[in-house]
Amino acid sequence: MTRRKASPLSLVLLGLGAFLLVLAPLLAWYVEPRAKRTPTDIDQITVFRGTGSYFDTQKIKTVKKQRLTITRQVRGDVADSEKSGRAIWDVSTSIDPDKSLPAADPHDSLQWTLERWVTDRKTNKPVHCCDEKPYFEGEAYLKFPFDVEKRTYLWWDATLGDTVPLAYSGKKKIQGYEGLRFTGTVKATKTGTRQVPGRLVGLKRSQVMAEEWYANHGIELVADQRTGRIIYAAIGPRKTLRAPGGKKDVRVLLDSKRIGFTEKTQKSQVKLADDDSSRLKLVGETLPLVSVVLGGALALLGGALVVRGRESGSNGARRDGEGPDSNGPHSETSPNSLQPTTM
Repeated sequence: MTRRKASPLSLVLLGLGAFLLVLAPLLAWYVEPRAKRTPTDIDQITVFRGTGSYFDTQKIKTVKKQRLTITRQVRGDVADSEKSGRAIWDVSTSIDPDKSLPAADPHDSLQWTLERWVTDRKTNKPVHCCDEKPYFEGEAYLKFPFDVEKRTYLWWDATLGDTVPLAYSGKKKIQGYEGLRFTGTVKATKTGTRQVPGRLVGLKRSQVMAEEWYANHGIELVADQRTGRIIYAAIGPRKTLRAPGGKKDVRVLLDSKRIGFTEKTQKSQVKLADDDSSRLKLVGETLPLVSVVLGGALALLGGALVVRGRESGSNGARRDGEGPDSNGPHSETSPNSLQPTTM
């Protein structure tokens, strides 16, 4: 009896199916989690724009109903990031009225800060190393963690020098792209002191240590749920001076009900979020699902062909041996059969 072997095609299909079935959980549980890492080679500019008041140092008074622009540039320090294993971003932020735009030198801006943020690439939590400036805490700054949850997050406010709770406030579409919305406010808080002429705060002294106070009419952030990238941001900063020990604001340094992402920045952020989110979805959901479905189908088909081939070989062998053997002992032509004898 001859045993028939499985065809090469059936073995290839079976092997490919098994490979895809193993690949599916590998993509979902190993590759995708490692793809969720804060980038280090970032270089982008976001622009906020709105209307408000600011203290004009040339006119020595607060001017109202002025267009204000906040420009933030974020650059990743790739070399230091690779060395430390952290995400290290250098952040330059300037606030300008129209008359100082474009500012050839950021020092010419109404306000300019240079910061260095260091975070864990997986959790987005702050890491205190690598010349971090300023020291900060909280769960989010510049972006949210991956897989944003519908809950309150602690957002770091650099002007306040402390965290601000931002509550989940539903979903919101920005340029047709849906994200999770978070909102919060900052009550008037003393943030420091500044030496100024006494007359600026209503005192008849040459110089005084005036108190700096900060509040925020409203913070609104809309984040892409999968990547944590902010696709829309708006703030309502208010910075004032008070006389030492004073209970009321005497001089407004900066005040705006709302300064938010420009349309160009919104579109740019949405495109980046969509691209990053699509890649993560491809690795974490689409490819694993396709691998399971296709791998299962190929494994079943290959297995069926293997079984069919073996059964076909076995059945063929049995059919050849069915009934009297033409050359068997009971055959008329068998050399072992009784032959007529001559008497």
